[in-house]
Amino acid sequence: MPIINSQIKPFKAQAFHNGKFVDVTEADLQGKWSVVFFYPADFTFVCPTELGDLADTYAEFQKLGVEIYSVSTDTHFTHKAWHDTSDTIRKIQYPMIADPTHLISRNFDVLIEDAGIADRGTFVINPEGQIKVVEITDGGIGRDALELLRKVKAAQYIAAHPGEVCPAKWQEGEATLAPSLDLIGKI
Repeated sequence: MPIINSQIKPFKAQAFHNGKFVDVTEADLQGKWSVVFFYPADFTFVCPTELGDLADTYAEFQKLGVEIYSVSTDTHFTHKAWHDTSDTIRKIQYPMIADPTHLISRNFDVLIEDAGIADRGTFVINPEGQIKVVEITDGGIGRDALELLRKVKAAQYIAAHPGEVCPAKWQEGEATLAPSLDLIGKI
């Protein structure tokens, strides 16, 4: 089954968020735009650069009504320990979900089974719980929060403007396209 436009699957997990352990379920992702951001492991190399980049742009996502959820197969205790010992991770204000059972990683099809860790998977989910954007990269390739922010803005734009599409490198406020027979062969 294609993952784009599919409904997120049920899950329940513990997360470290704002100095507390909290429960997070798929219901928490309903009713607002969400980004679910999988990464291989705490206390590693590329991962803190990505999570720090998201922390630095978190206010911009919040202005758009978007919640970010980072997910790794580490425990919520490990997330807290990493938060307490790393200046980069200490900046994080979004929930850090623990997936030691691998259920969430399997639900999003990013689990590297033989390693027990997740691929670098990014998912943008609309308020109805449908996956609208998917990006999965090799473990050595870090992602860019500003590019993710651009994709979220594009997803929100086309959701609010049926019949329009956002061309390559589209930025908020730029022209969009309205697909029609008149455009075929003219772009």
